[in-house]
Amino acid sequence: MRRSNLSYVLVTILLAAAACKKEESPAPPAATSQAAPAPALAARTPGIDMDKKVVRIGALNDESGPGAGIGKPFAIGKRLLVRAIAAGAVKPLPEGWTLQLIEKDHAYNPQQAVQQYNAIKDDVLFIATSFGTPNTLPLRPMLQRDGLVAFPASNSSEMGENAYTPLLTTSYKLEAMRAMDWVVEQVGDPKKIKAGLIYQQDDYGKDGRIGWTESARIHGVAIVDEQSVAPGQKDYAAVVTSLKDKGATHVLLTTLPSGTGPILGTAAQLGYKPIWIGNTPAWIDRFFDPKVIPPVVFANFYWVSGLAFWGDSTFPGMKDFVAIYDKFGKDMTEPNMYVLISYAQGIIELEALKRAMAAGPVTRASYLAALQSLTNYDADGLSQPIDMTRFPYVPTIRARVLKPKFAEWSWDIIAPYAEPKTAATN
Repeated sequence: MRRSNLSYVLVTILLAAAACKKEESPAPPAATSQAAPAPALAARTPGIDMDKKVVRIGALNDESGPGAGIGKPFAIGKRLLVRAIAAGAVKPLPEGWTLQLIEKDHAYNPQQAVQQYNAIKDDVLFIATSFGTPNTLPLRPMLQRDGLVAFPASNSSEMGENAYTPLLTTSYKLEAMRAMDWVVEQVGDPKKIKAGLIYQQDDYGKDGRIGWTESARIHGVAIVDEQSVAPGQKDYAAVVTSLKDKGATHVLLTTLPSGTGPILGTAAQLGYKPIWIGNTPAWIDRFFDPKVIPPVVFANFYWVSGLAFWGDSTFPGMKDFVAIYDKFGKDMTEPNMYVLISYAQGIIELEALKRAMAAGPVTRASYLAALQSLTNYDADGLSQPIDMTRFPYVPTIRARVLKPKFAEWSWDIIAPYAEPKTAATN
């Protein structure tokens, strides 16, 4: 009788526990500075073929949409890295392991990004490129559900607020704050500055807008005009005319290159010559080519960025990267900064993978934990040192101001790397 009662009690407890477990939502790995211990080996880790020693990673690119000017070279950067690994010129993985890239083109369309994500999510360990802020944001609930890290080709602050969309460089917001610091330093008297803004109607534009306007408020600079634009917009006459009529002397461009060129061209036609400052995605290296846009159009253009540019000797890994490109990438594309940035992002991603492999069996959770252990890591000398141990992710907060040198297809460093003076008070 006692045994029967005991069996009844045990069955009741097990049923209750199962019911509770069914009602609970799975929690994501903690995004803190303390890496979680490596979990036990799952029956099958997506993207890991233990028998063939292959790691499969994904890419959600824009090669046919309004961001393709950046998206195409960004896609090539990951292909260059995979090719260099296959040739043994770069060795980020244990001996005998290879890397396979599974790619989709979402054409800078959020709905297509979701569809393409669903097409590859079960076949990859992580997504090495998720191109664009508006195309990555709708993936976040699914990334958390699937425990899948997607590295955004985006420097939006909002990316850093989710454990599964890790920001790896200075945000657009902090870039814009650094730009405003520089403007104030150049002019001297904030009251003499009439600031303007052209921002894209998405979270990229919002991030730059917040940094520019908040820093202006703290410095005591007046914002005389703000204009929003859509990705792929064709006509900018009304936008530029408004800024001109209101006397904007310094204008931040939180735009894509498909907007930057037409905006500056329209301003040149209207005889409007403010100081233009572009966030990182406002520029593409094709602008160096006078056949694309006459250099005179960029006479007053400056660029604020936390990233390296092609051939940048201030980054110790640049020489080795250029050698890799010369050997494996020349048939893929001409030199392009976004090839470099994508390649460097991939080096960071694979450093996390190497650490996860060294720690024990690799799962998506152990990969995230390894990523969150990175500190003072510089992508083999191709990025600023980053710290991924803080969450929300703020890997670095420094940016600098550059001016194009068209004859050399390069840049003058106008203002060095520095932290925004207003970031702490924002």
